Amino acid sequence: MIHRFLRPSLCRFFRSGLFLGFLFVVGTPALVFAQTAPTPQDKQAQLESELNDINQEISGLNNTITTLKGQGQSLDRDIKLLSANIDKANLNIKAKNLEISRLGTGIAEKSHTVRTLEERLENERQSLAQLIRKTNELDQVSLAETVLSGSSLSDFFLDLDSFDAIRVGLKNSADALRSAKEETEAAKEALEERQQAQQDAKVELERNKQSVVSNQAQKKTLLSITNNKTKEYQTVLADRKKKAAQIRAALFALRDTGEIPFGQALDYANVVSASTGVRPAFLLAIFQQETSFGKNVGTCLLKDKTTGAGVSIKSGKTFTNVMKPSRDVGPFLEITSLLGRDPYNTRVSCPQEVGWGGAMGPAQFIPSTWVMFSKRITNALGTSVADPWNARDAFMAAGMYLKDLGAKSSSYSAERDAACRYFSGSKCSQSSWAATYGSQVMSKAETIQTTMIDPLQNT
Repeated sequence: MIHRFLRPSLCRFFRSGLFLGFLFVVGTPALVFAQTAPTPQDKQAQLESELNDINQEISGLNNTITTLKGQGQSLDRDIKLLSANIDKANLNIKAKNLEISRLGTGIAEKSHTVRTLEERLENERQSLAQLIRKTNELDQVSLAETVLSGSSLSDFFLDLDSFDAIRVGLKNSADALRSAKEETEAAKEALEERQQAQQDAKVELERNKQSVVSNQAQKKTLLSITNNKTKEYQTVLADRKKKAAQIRAALFALRDTGEIPFGQALDYANVVSASTGVRPAFLLAIFQQETSFGKNVGTCLLKDKTTGAGVSIKSGKTFTNVMKPSRDVGPFLEITSLLGRDPYNTRVSCPQEVGWGGAMGPAQFIPSTWVMFSKRITNALGTSVADPWNARDAFMAAGMYLKDLGAKSSSYSAERDAACRYFSGSKCSQSSWAATYGSQVMSKAETIQTTMIDPLQNT
């Protein structure tokens, strides 16, 4: 028996069953503990099949809508167009519900994985603690003590071999502990991503529901008109065109450059969207938010290129930190020189509570950042010089930057986080101030989409 070769303390360790428990924890492959109940394959296949069928139907409706929009306006055509849009919106709702269901299944799976890994982590913590205590106990016994105790040297070296095995096991346990921790963190991150995706799907679902309600109301109005009431239809059509013209003509304020017609702003946004993938309503909301923010913090002029000091146009207050001299004054002077502007009579942002001001034009780029984007802007627009105070250039610059920040995905969370980073350089979760800005942008984007863009698209 191995017991007679070991010191009493080590024998007690083996008899206690702790070592066997340790071997079970450490020696078992990680996959045993990482296994979770898989999502039923038939359920996943069913969801994927239903989603594919719906997407095919949506594709067919998109073709129908395109064809109808190419036809001349008539009562019959408008009713068919609204019906197609309603059917499309309802299919989108169905697809989003299926997506939410699929994501929910994935979340349940990941939750189970997290729980399993956390249990494994706790078990290995306990095993490791036991081994550390036993190691400390055995380390108290010296070679001299062993010899004086009457134990033979052969017994002592057998003890050392066994002790070394424990040390190896201790290392393996530590390695397994680190691995379990990494797996747990990865599983939690995946779970958080799934949860966010589910939230995005729900937001999109609400958008589709609003579209259905709006289109159904329009369809009801048109169905109340018969072919014997041609004049009434012409009145409805004229009213629709009048409202569309009013929307396009409505002035859209831009920070530090005045106002442009909303139709022009939308045209700029559509060009940017085609190039970057950034949603027009979201891009317009960024400019609307920056303009509103500018009214609160004011506009300044640079007065001292050496120190970066300047003055508020609104209040006449002097600021020592209008523009950071080591970073932005040089690029600012270069930009204004290329554009033939007086640098000391060109509007820039005033500083906020902390940091520097100096941001330029509607997109509010600081000079050093604008210089980094200028080549991309001129290449995209086919111009020679990028002008931060020109609305078209500012729209393209903002769209490119927002794309870089992740807004291309058009999901609620991606757009909101991009807005936060656009404003402060930080994610929404890292700054309550930025989070407020991001939420306000998303609210403005929804209003712009439903009250301005959608009516124009349905004309």
